[in-house]
Amino acid sequence: MNTSNCGSRNASYSVGPFHPFAEFEKELGRFFAGTAAAPERPVTSAPLDVREDANQLSVTVDLPGVRREDIQISFNDGVLTLAAERKADAEVKEDGYLRRERYAGRYERRLAVRTPVNVEGVKAVYRDGVLTVTLPKLEAAKPKQISVTE
Repeated sequence: MNTSNCGSRNASYSVGPFHPFAEFEKELGRFFAGTAAAPERPVTSAPLDVREDANQLSVTVDLPGVRREDIQISFNDGVLTLAAERKADAEVKEDGYLRRERYAGRYERRLAVRTPVNVEGVKAVYRDGVLTVTLPKLEAAKPKQISVTE
């Protein structure tokens, strides 16, 4: 068998750090480059927890540095939308920054809620940078104990 065209068996390959979404991000950037659909500011999602018990769903979202009046919450056709905007600090004219990593911009999350919800009873509480939205279940969606008879 002639292996002269197969390349060197001892060839070394350079392998960089693993970035599972690098190709996707590159394609997404290429898709939005120069189009009218390109967002002016990045939209990111805030970390959240969803809990369910027999009576309600609770969604807890971390929104540090966001003012209460900059939060929008809506529930439409079974989709809970949470949006907020964190304003940037006043621009500093001096060259005093070594690094600036704190995000300023718009956060948005959309959650499909498959459980029937009593929309009139939805409540939202914002305290110490944490938003908690409580969605009470409709009576029909609550679990029922069914007795077995002969």
